[in-house]
Amino acid sequence: MPADRFAPLKNMEQFTNDMFNRIIAFQEKDHPAWNETLEFAARIHGLPLHNLIFSNPDRDPKLFGPTVASYYPLREEMQKLAAYAKQVAANPVVYDWFPGNGFIGSLLAREGLSVTGIRDNNIKDNQIKAFFDRACYQFCARDRLGRLCDLVLASWIPSQVNPTPEILSLRPRLIAYIYTEHVDTTNGQRQTGTDDMFAALDHDYQLLDSWTVHRPQNLLHAIWPDMTPNIEETRITRVYAANDFPLEKIPAVENKTPYDWEAELQMVLLALEAKQQLRSRGMRV
Repeated sequence: MPADRFAPLKNMEQFTNDMFNRIIAFQEKDHPAWNETLEFAARIHGLPLHNLIFSNPDRDPKLFGPTVASYYPLREEMQKLAAYAKQVAANPVVYDWFPGNGFIGSLLAREGLSVTGIRDNNIKDNQIKAFFDRACYQFCARDRLGRLCDLVLASWIPSQVNPTPEILSLRPRLIAYIYTEHVDTTNGQRQTGTDDMFAALDHDYQLLDSWTVHRPQNLLHAIWPDMTPNIEETRITRVYAANDFPLEKIPAVENKTPYDWEAELQMVLLALEAKQQLRSRGMRV
C-alpha cells in the first residue's frame, strides 16, 4: 500500500480542532444549520458528520424526530437517484413520501430536480423543523398532489408503517426505498418500515439497482474516545422500476464534489484503517 495513502493524517490535529469547534457550534445552535432564514447551501456548509449520526443533546425524543436527519447521505447516491429520474422524464415529478424537514429530499432536488415533500406524512417534526432548499424543494398537502408521479422517495419510513398501497396508487415509474433492517433490542421493532414493505411488487416492478452504505460501530468514538459510541448500521437503498417502462442500470455517475460531511467521513475511515494496520503489527493504539 502506498505510504502516502495516510498522508492526510499528518493534519489530524488541525482537522480535530476544526471538527470539534463545528460540533460545539452546532450544539450551541451557533451553526448556520439552525438559521432557517439562510439559503440551503449556507446551512449545510461545514455541517458536522457527528450531527448526521447523533441528534443535538437537548432534543426531546418524545416531541421531536432527529435533529437533522436519520443518516448521512452521500452525494454519489443522490446523483444516481437523480439520473434514474431523468431517464423516465425530462422534468420528472418526484414525491418525498416521509420528508421530515426536507433535508434529504433537498439534496436529491439539488441534482437538477424539483421535489415535493408530503407534509402530512411526518409522524414527528425534526428538531430543526425546516431544513430544505426553497429553490428546488417544496412541501405540499397529500390531498393537493397530482394523481401520478415519476419517482417516489421512500426514505426512512417510520417503524411499523407500510405505505406501499398508497405509493403504488400513484403508479410511480420509480421507487427509491432507503432503509435499514436494524431491530431495536429494547422493543423488538424495526428501526424503519416493516418486513413486508414493497414485498408485493413482483408483477408490476423489478429491482433495478441496489446498494448499501456501512457505518462501522463507534465510528467517531474509536478515534476520539471522548465522543459518543454508535451502533453498527447498514443502510440499504433499493431502486424499483415499473415493468412497463424498461430502464437500464446505471453503472456509475459523474463524480462531483462530495458533501462536507463526506470529507470528514473519509478522514475518519482513513484513521480507522491506519489504527487497524498498527494493531495488526502488534502495536497498542
